[in-house]
Amino acid sequence: MKFGIDRLLADPALRKPLEGRRVALVAHPASVTENLTHSLDALIAAGINVTSAFGPQHGLKGDKQDNMVETPDELDPAYNIPIFSLYGELRRPSGQMMSTADVFLFDLQDLGCRIYTFVTTLLYLLEAAALHGKEVWVLDRPNPAGRPIEGTLLVPRQESFVGAGPMPMRHGLTMGEMGLWFIKHFGLAVDYRVITMEGWQPENAPGFGWPESRIWINPSPNAANLNMARAYAGTVMLEGATLSEGRGTTRPLEVLFGAPDIDAKAIRSEMQRLEPDWLAGCSLREVWFEPTFHKHAKQLCNGVMIHAEGRFYDHQTFRPWRLQALAFKAIRQLYPDYDLWRDFPYEYEFERLAIDVINGGPALRKWVDDTAAAPGDLDILAGADEVAWQNTIKPHLLYP
Repeated sequence: MKFGIDRLLADPALRKPLEGRRVALVAHPASVTENLTHSLDALIAAGINVTSAFGPQHGLKGDKQDNMVETPDELDPAYNIPIFSLYGELRRPSGQMMSTADVFLFDLQDLGCRIYTFVTTLLYLLEAAALHGKEVWVLDRPNPAGRPIEGTLLVPRQESFVGAGPMPMRHGLTMGEMGLWFIKHFGLAVDYRVITMEGWQPENAPGFGWPESRIWINPSPNAANLNMARAYAGTVMLEGATLSEGRGTTRPLEVLFGAPDIDAKAIRSEMQRLEPDWLAGCSLREVWFEPTFHKHAKQLCNGVMIHAEGRFYDHQTFRPWRLQALAFKAIRQLYPDYDLWRDFPYEYEFERLAIDVINGGPALRKWVDDTAAAPGDLDILAGADEVAWQNTIKPHLLYP
């Protein structure tokens, strides 16, 4: 099993088009080779003329903890090249940034979820490359959530930094494949290449997307393990709710919900009553935790943790988006007046509710708040979108 970066480094023929050209690298802490050498160091050691580097949200170093915490540009002290932030004063590469290289290597580990901002960073890079006549190469990496697709499609005029286009929450693509879809959907005239992986088998146990031969390195500070990556397409919705997603603990975004003023057992029972099939594919465990920072800091919270791992994980039946939606629905049923939706600026969106920005529209929130709406109603809405997306992406799949 080889990732794109490893194939590029191992094959002189793949590197030959880079000879005599200025190269930029888009990377973060998980941008490492199979020997855990950072891609920036490995590319320069291989003789590639790297003239600039770019860091996405959380920075090239991955040191910025929360959302909307910006990273400044800097000069790399070892290589004396500029490191530009794509999550600072600008989130789209400027003309000055693009002028520093001829070929842009995109080597970001993704989580397979629309809201993970590296997806949008890829689109912005492709658009800038098309505008300035630059090449973009994606050094492909696995989608750790695998091929399953889940969620409603982002609706028109709901685009944001966490919603680059009309895709569902769990998109089922690698970044290399996503670039192909972006180019087709947005009609981009850009010189684009994917250095594909070798031996990726997203439907095979036990990893179902993540190869056992590779260790996990956090692509962002709160993406701590494979369990989080699998649950994220659901638990990320908690960022738009007043409930804790476990930030301020050692297992963020693996928690289905947590708060000081709720009864987790009762909510779990109500979820079982409403739609037991949506609880499949994982194990849910009652937990108590006290966040050291973020929502409900220094308060004892009762909640539920998701275990989509080991013998508790079933790749075909686990549906984290529906699971999280069901938790919201159960809370609304048991606590009709609960102040559930968080009202604050989210990823530079100041007018819309965060939960609507996250879901690419208001449909999920309205379903939760409508006491007459049943799980089947949401299932019909999402199911049609999931089939449509599956048909849309078929021409862009690079791996059997």
